Amino acid sequence: MKPIVLSFLMCLGWSAYGQQECFLGIGGQDDETITEVFQLSESQKENLENWSAELKVRNDILKDQAKYLLKRQAQASPEDLMAMSYKYRDLLDSMKQNLRMLDKRLLTIFNEAQYNLYIELCNQLTLRPIYVNRSDNEK
Repeated sequence: MKPIVLSFLMCLGWSAYGQQECFLGIGGQDDETITEVFQLSESQKENLENWSAELKVRNDILKDQAKYLLKRQAQASPEDLMAMSYKYRDLLDSMKQNLRMLDKRLLTIFNEAQYNLYIELCNQLTLRPIYVNRSDNEK
């Protein structure tokens, strides 16, 4: 029964979104790809490394909370499982918000060409780009 509940929770967490946002994927295996595709400068690479580490710390805390939640509800009633699924979804949403926040940080330090490439790639994948206020970066 536990795998069924876990599958249900994962579907519940990801199915509620319409057109998905175009995430860069900071903090994962994609950091090297981000660096290469967008030809990041040394200072941008340093920021990417720092923000990747920050994301890992933030999400590790949420993952530990999720594991504890699942462990605590091993023999729960259906009502308790439903309540737990909402808490679990909130944890997944928090992880997604962390990812979006740090992707947005990186996008704000992109130059115009890098940001336009990001928009173009998102459009090709039919994903919704994360828009940032470019006027703050223009000098």
